[in-house]
Amino acid sequence: MKKIVVAISGSSGSIYAKVLFDKLAGLKAQWAAVGVVMSDNARLNWELELGNADWSEYPFDFYEKNNFYAPFASGSARFDTMIVCPCSMGTLARIATGISNDLVTRAADVVLKERRRLILVTRDTPLSLIHINNMKTVTEAGGIICPATPSFYSQPKTLEEVAATVVDRVLDLAGFDLDSYRWGEGR
Repeated sequence: MKKIVVAISGSSGSIYAKVLFDKLAGLKAQWAAVGVVMSDNARLNWELELGNADWSEYPFDFYEKNNFYAPFASGSARFDTMIVCPCSMGTLARIATGISNDLVTRAADVVLKERRRLILVTRDTPLSLIHINNMKTVTEAGGIICPATPSFYSQPKTLEEVAATVVDRVLDLAGFDLDSYRWGEGR
C-alpha cells in the first residue's frame, strides 16, 4: 500500500490535478494514505480554471502549506512517492536549490534525501536555461521531470481525456497498476 504526497503549485493546469485526484480516488485499493498540500495560488487557479472548489471533497488528507507537523514533513513517516502536479517553475527552483520554506518544498526535500520517488509535472513553457538547469539538478538528485505534455495516440475526445494521457503516465511512474492506453496493445 502506497503512501503518496500530492502537491499542487500555482501553475496553470488545474485540470491535471483534478484528473490526478479522480484517478487516485479510483485506485483506493492501492494506497494507504494520500496527503495533499495546495498553494494559495493553486486554490485560486482551480476555482478560475475549473469553476469550483471541489478539491476538498476528495477522500484525502489535506494540509496547510505551512503545517510542518504534516507526517510527510519527516522521513520517518515513510511516504514513498511525491507528485507535484502541476509544478510551477518557482516550485521547481526552490526544490532544486533545497529551499524548504513551506510544506511542499520541505516534503520534496525529504523525499529526495530519503531516496524515494519525486515526480514533478512541470507545466510552464517556453523554458529558460534557468528552468532547464533546475530540471537537470532535480534529475541528478533522483527526481523525475514529467512535463505536462499530452499524447494523442489514444485519440482523446475531452479535455479530461487529454489530461489523463499525462496523469496516467505519472501514475505509471509512481508504480500504480492502472488500466490505460498502452502503445502497441490496441484500443
